[in-house]
Amino acid sequence: MTMSVRTGGDPAGSSLLLLHGLGATSRVWDGLIDRLDDGWRWGAPDLPGHGGSAPLTRYSIGGLAAAVAPEVDRDRPLVVLGHSLGGAVGLALASGWFGVSVVAVCGLGIKVRWSDAELAKAAEVAARPNRVYDSRQDAVDRALKVAGLAGLVTADAPAADAGVVRADDGWTLALDPAAFGVGAPDMDGLLAAARAPVILAAGEHDPMGPPEHLHELRPDAVTLPGLGHNAHVEDPTALLPLLDRLRNTASGAGDTRSGTGDTRSGTGDTAP
Repeated sequence: MTMSVRTGGDPAGSSLLLLHGLGATSRVWDGLIDRLDDGWRWGAPDLPGHGGSAPLTRYSIGGLAAAVAPEVDRDRPLVVLGHSLGGAVGLALASGWFGVSVVAVCGLGIKVRWSDAELAKAAEVAARPNRVYDSRQDAVDRALKVAGLAGLVTADAPAADAGVVRADDGWTLALDPAAFGVGAPDMDGLLAAARAPVILAAGEHDPMGPPEHLHELRPDAVTLPGLGHNAHVEDPTALLPLLDRLRNTASGAGDTRSGTGDTRSGTGDTAP
């Protein structure tokens, strides 16, 4: 299938795969990419059915992982940072089932509790075709709302532009609505299958994946003070300590255990 993947950084650096959440594109990582040090070689795909990547006939966590895996250099150890849906896909890749050598993974803002009503609403959205808008602005407004980026990304930003495409009679979303049918991730199963150290993290004020929900799965889950669901967009620098921990784990110089599962307020650093 056709996948849109952006790459950059130090060719000799540690390999980093950045996976965005449902409704977004790889452009949500721009702020973080701009702040990466020279020790990273990064790749950021648009997940299938998002941005410039072709849709799938059916969406599942495993199906998304299978689509991403061929875009990764399988001969190099890989650190994965995934947001929301992308975090669940990252955990799936860490199982080793897809031929990718994941050595450390962080799932940021994964929604781990789903009600029957929420799943039914997602299925309804998945079955509804995208609306065509007369103006680009209206399409962008809708795309940003769907991705949870309204108020965080301006209409002229690359992250906004990547979310819309020209239609015959106007503008529409680049997102395949069927992607909303991916369903709830089996977090217990994904965590049990992971063959690499895992960090779970969430913004302190994340309404979709509150830190307390993550703590029930992993007592060492990390809280990012003052941030919400799209912590990587709100304050990309808050993710840098997590990346340092992931890289240290991958190199054998450290691990992902935390004494508090919290962060030091006001510094953006992770707790020791």
